[in-house]
Amino acid sequence: MLEVIGLPSKPNFTTFPISHHADVLRLPSTAGTYSKFSSAKCIVSGSGTMIVEVLAAVALGLLVCVLFFRKKEESLETEDGWWGEGQAPASGEDESIHPFKVQTSSEEIEDLYRRIDQTRPIPSLEQSEFNYGFNSAYLGKVVSYWRNQFDWKKQVEKLNKYPHFKTKIEGLDIHFIHVCPPNLAEGKTAVPLLMVHGWPGSFYEFYRILPLLTEPAGPDSVVFQVICPSIPGYGFSEAPHKQGFNSVCAARVFCKLMKRLGFNDFYVQGGDWGWLIGTNIAQLQPRNVKGLHLNFASVSKPGLHTVLSLVFGRYFPGLFGFKDHDLKRLFPFMTNVVGETLKETGYMHIQATKPDTAGRALNDSPVGLAAYILEKFSTWTDPQFRNLEDGGLERKFSLDDLLTNVMIYWVTGCIISSMRFYKENLGKGIGTRKHEKLPVRVPTAMACFPNELLHTPRLWAEQKYLNLVSFNYMERGGHFAAFEEPELLAQDIQNFMKKLSGSE
Repeated sequence: MLEVIGLPSKPNFTTFPISHHADVLRLPSTAGTYSKFSSAKCIVSGSGTMIVEVLAAVALGLLVCVLFFRKKEESLETEDGWWGEGQAPASGEDESIHPFKVQTSSEEIEDLYRRIDQTRPIPSLEQSEFNYGFNSAYLGKVVSYWRNQFDWKKQVEKLNKYPHFKTKIEGLDIHFIHVCPPNLAEGKTAVPLLMVHGWPGSFYEFYRILPLLTEPAGPDSVVFQVICPSIPGYGFSEAPHKQGFNSVCAARVFCKLMKRLGFNDFYVQGGDWGWLIGTNIAQLQPRNVKGLHLNFASVSKPGLHTVLSLVFGRYFPGLFGFKDHDLKRLFPFMTNVVGETLKETGYMHIQATKPDTAGRALNDSPVGLAAYILEKFSTWTDPQFRNLEDGGLERKFSLDDLLTNVMIYWVTGCIISSMRFYKENLGKGIGTRKHEKLPVRVPTAMACFPNELLHTPRLWAEQKYLNLVSFNYMERGGHFAAFEEPELLAQDIQNFMKKLSGSE
């Protein structure tokens, strides 16, 4: 142990040079030299031994502390919560799982039409396109389609294509869909995959990718059974009734959900909030999460490597493993990172501080809600879409799909509770929470889409995800990967699984 701190394992004080102490002792004669030197030698030797023993004890204590705390911080610790109304029942919680169906009514649709008809349009500035937000001219076309052509009842049938369920966890009704392979070959098992959405998305984001995962082409493909829950406060999951429900709480709830479904070991995929919740799940249950696939990641506590890469990466990209795409996204830093972040994160500041104020207006106005949500599906898909009058929305999505996602927010009245999730996660500042300081050791893959809202180079990701086994730059796509480029994302998930199994 002592060799670790640079001390010999068996210090030999009999050879300690003490002759230089003669002047200090001022010995009168050589006759007394031996006895006095012997005395001095014993004192020095004893003192030295004592010092070494103290140093050894200190070093050992420090080593024990380091090992203890290091081991303690390898997994995230959390306590059960109760987020329902009032106090938790003394008899315990009903853990049964019930089928659920999305439903609508004529009254619901009539109320929507009445509110749309009462909207007060205001023209956008000339040639402003989407640079001031959602363009009013194009918004009028979207609202007209919504009012006169969009068939919500038909979309409800589409939502019910997959089986929906609800179960009570920590006082909240948790909604999820569980999609199993329709034709699983004999002797083959379906791998459980938990997929978590973000804001302003929903479980519906995954409808285009689900067939690609549960019915993949090719005999060597991995077949999944996919569980897509709604984050509490989003869609058909009940909103927390108490303050403090953050990403770690959501992760704990989803861990309980997977256990309740009978899965001790499973895989996780996510982007946006799904990235953070998925990361927290991997921190909470590192032995149970066999793989973590992300299509978004953010560095909340940049280390020295990150800072140095920002200072010197533009001039020495090879030192930091930067590719052409990294250079294009990061530099010039003030324009491409700071400037773009300021343009696209105003909503975040509102939602992380006073979500109920703006949320109340959006909860009353379907047109305002549509503008607020759909503007993100424009600029987060491609920032260049800001320069188009129609925001490029129909280049990657259909109005039916976009409005179905908006309707999930509208009919459930969940916009305020979804916005509150930002305050619960960011209200105390960035980099202040324990999970932000903990590494992830679970095998991790990142699919890096070129138009993602925030760009994270491999070097940065490796500071957090210590077992990054796959990092791929995708051909095209932006923030809503599963919704926009389901084929690319599904293939990257497949490749990740093959790497983990050693078949690639």
